[in-house]
Amino acid sequence: MPNVTAVLGDLAQQHVDVIVNAASRAMRGGGGVDGAIHRAGGPAILRDCIARFPHGLATGDAGWTTAGDLPARWVVHAVGPDFTAGQRDRSLLESCYRRALEVADELDATSVAFPLISAGIYGWPREDAIDAAVDTVTTTPTRVAEVRLVARDAEIFEAIRAAIERREGASR
Repeated sequence: MPNVTAVLGDLAQQHVDVIVNAASRAMRGGGGVDGAIHRAGGPAILRDCIARFPHGLATGDAGWTTAGDLPARWVVHAVGPDFTAGQRDRSLLESCYRRALEVADELDATSVAFPLISAGIYGWPREDAIDAAVDTVTTTPTRVAEVRLVARDAEIFEAIRAAIERREGASR
């Protein structure tokens, strides 16, 4: 099991092997985390998305590209379900975290920084998004040693930290 921590900060500034992007199915950038990753990483990420994923990715799946100008080696793009559009199957959200860790393992990555996938513009209820993230990254078999769950907002950071502590207490 990786060491899982909550981090208050900017996902695009995390010095890790993999930064996970909460991507759209088209894999062409967009709003929220997706747009921020593409802006910070520069055009190399979009070029790689177009070349590697000409037809995009399915909801719940993940794939990697260059990190461009980001302080990471790779970006793993995980396509979260759009709760506001009626995609409410939690297993799709959990699959994003699982698949991102599987891709990180394929890359021999040891450190990964995640956003809360689908909890922004896709409208997944925050508490459940946090529980899905913490539960999945702490139970998925992986060689990744360090997982950071990154929040830009202090309230969300505290909620993630508390969920990690509850999970650690339950596993003792």
